Amino acid sequence: MSAPATGKGPEPGQVLLQLATGFMVSAALQAVTKLGIPELLKSGAKSADHLARETNASEDALYRVMRALASSGVFNEGASRTFALTPVGELLCAGVPGTLKEMILWWNDRLHFETYAEMEHALRTGETVIEKVHGDSCFDYLAKHKETSDHFNAAMTDFSGVTVPAVLDAYDFSWLNGGTLVDIAGGHGYLLTEVLRKYPQVRGKLFDLEHVLEGAKFRVESPALGGRCQMVSGDFFLSVPEGDGYILKHIIHDWNDDKALAILTNIHRASSGNARVLVVDAVLAPGNEPHLAKWLDLEMLLLPGGRERTREEFANLFERAGFRLTRVIPTKSPVCVIEAEKME
Repeated sequence: MSAPATGKGPEPGQVLLQLATGFMVSAALQAVTKLGIPELLKSGAKSADHLARETNASEDALYRVMRALASSGVFNEGASRTFALTPVGELLCAGVPGTLKEMILWWNDRLHFETYAEMEHALRTGETVIEKVHGDSCFDYLAKHKETSDHFNAAMTDFSGVTVPAVLDAYDFSWLNGGTLVDIAGGHGYLLTEVLRKYPQVRGKLFDLEHVLEGAKFRVESPALGGRCQMVSGDFFLSVPEGDGYILKHIIHDWNDDKALAILTNIHRASSGNARVLVVDAVLAPGNEPHLAKWLDLEMLLLPGGRERTREEFANLFERAGFRLTRVIPTKSPVCVIEAEKME
């Protein structure tokens, strides 16, 4: 028997309906962002009619979508069907501090809608869903579909714009003075090159698949780095470059324990005697505490087949690979720096 209503907060039915219509918010965010509506509002409030003419859209349909998003705090509706950006909506614009534009375009694209529609398959089998929908694993699919891969890498770069400053603020890399930091599956190199900019006595190796590294050349070859960074292509399930420190941002969570262990074991084999490993990932909060990691965990379940982990699960994984977890350092972002040292 349910507890009697207290009269405080929304009714349970309202809460449930709000949750159930979340996909509508996602679709609306994707549509207005692709149309460039937030960019048009950067200079100030504009009418739905003006926005429709600028984007060659239906004024009635655009107004109705923006009205709905205004009720969720993305826009602010004023008189005469005008709209302005809220602080939330500003993050849909490229180039603003903390922008999430590319992440919104990635998370709310057709691939995600098609995949999440088959979540029941994952519940019944424990398997990823993307193979059922598209016939390829997540990363094979990205390798075959350049446009989707470009969206994914742009989203990761945007998310790095949120996490990288937080990591640099929270973690001191000066122990690497004179050593080499290897960024495993470092994508377009934003994290590694920012570390090298702040710590001029550190050298770097950016390690990823060859087709991914093409997008990193402009950062790695920047004169500001003075040739301290090199790019190395390869497969981290086979081997990784030599180094004194290793950093993996949003990599370990992509894989199940066996595959994550293979990556960490290869790092242990290639690393110097006093090497440290830094995993930049979310750490699952206990109990009912809300955290983005609990939703990211579903992304891992349905797409690559990995998982988010607790502190204890990270410690166990490190120990099996020959490392000892030393610290979990929170940052001013959804991720932590999980530090481990090599055991001989």
